[in-house]
Amino acid sequence: MNRLYDFLRRHPTWVDGFWAFVLLMSSFLTIAVQGETGYEGPELRGMAVSLVHAAVVTWRRAAPRKMLGLAFAGGLFQLVADVPPLPSNFAFLIITFTVACGTDRGLSRLALAGALLAPTVSTLRWPGEAEGETPVETVVSVLFLTIAFCLAWVLGDSLRTRRAYYAELEERAARLEQERETQARMAVAAERARIARELHDVVAHNVSVMVVQADGAAYVLDTAPEQTRNALHTISGTGRQALTEMRRLLGVLRGEDPAAGSLDYVPQPGVEQLADLVDQVRDTGLPVDFRIDGTPRPLPSGVELTAYRIVQEALTNTRKHGGPDVGATVRLEYGSDALTVLAEDDGRGAQHELYGERGADGLGQGLIGMRERVGMVGGVLKAGPRPGGGFRISATLPLAAND
Repeated sequence: MNRLYDFLRRHPTWVDGFWAFVLLMSSFLTIAVQGETGYEGPELRGMAVSLVHAAVVTWRRAAPRKMLGLAFAGGLFQLVADVPPLPSNFAFLIITFTVACGTDRGLSRLALAGALLAPTVSTLRWPGEAEGETPVETVVSVLFLTIAFCLAWVLGDSLRTRRAYYAELEERAARLEQERETQARMAVAAERARIARELHDVVAHNVSVMVVQADGAAYVLDTAPEQTRNALHTISGTGRQALTEMRRLLGVLRGEDPAAGSLDYVPQPGVEQLADLVDQVRDTGLPVDFRIDGTPRPLPSGVELTAYRIVQEALTNTRKHGGPDVGATVRLEYGSDALTVLAEDDGRGAQHELYGERGADGLGQGLIGMRERVGMVGGVLKAGPRPGGGFRISATLPLAAND
């Protein structure tokens, strides 16, 4: 049964042709019966009209405009040739319905006009077809036929409206699905960028601390065993901290559930951990002047993490590019509506490609990450050479929009 339905749905002309054949045979039978009882008008003309109507029904969906014209031409021929109404005239109802289903509104209105006129014209052309019918009954008959034609047009127009509505729903659903896919891709890209920033900050800072401590330990290995032991202790602690943060980031990548306890998760660092960060950097031999201005107060987590990463990256860059005998300064200033982070050094500064707009040849990724972090919280970042030598990073992180 399903195969038959699918076949008929794929070949609508065959279905229409079957019903056209039924109308044609009914009309031929009517002509034959009326011919025996005194059918008025040549039988061949009636058969020709029936064939026209059958053609209209058969190809109504394939060529509705042409079939409507053919129906009008067949109707005019029927009037002129004096062929009384036949069962095949049901084709007018069918073509009216079909045209009303289409999107051509002008053609639909033309079909409606023909539907309104056809019953009246038919009654005026053949007034004596129903013998013994009173004028009132004739008017009622005309109204009934007119209403039938109008209903055919209304049903077709309603079907057109429903199809348009369903098409709009499908288009909207497809558009929403596309938007969801786009948002999902954007979310994935944003998450990858966030993890890349985190990985860079964790690896760059902790590995640089470990390298500095390892170099110092190798230098004083024979002459100062206690300093060597302290350096190794710092390397061990820094390495563990790096591994812990790496596990947390890998857990995000793998989609593991924190509640499962399979990984060691730690809170995101904030301004309260800056003192520990500065002490860690001081242990590597880099003097840092750290000061907080204003009254500390709770900050949004995004602002806290951004401030911490800015200071972390700035001090890492100072160790890498500042040169010998460099000193650093870190300032946090709590304002009424913003947190200002200032990190600068008095070293030899950095080349322009390290702090340009997007870096070059893979350089300057840390500052690129800074700009992205600051941009996400609606802040402003300035990075460049410091007057008098050295390098300066200044960030203004608004608080009102993030509370």
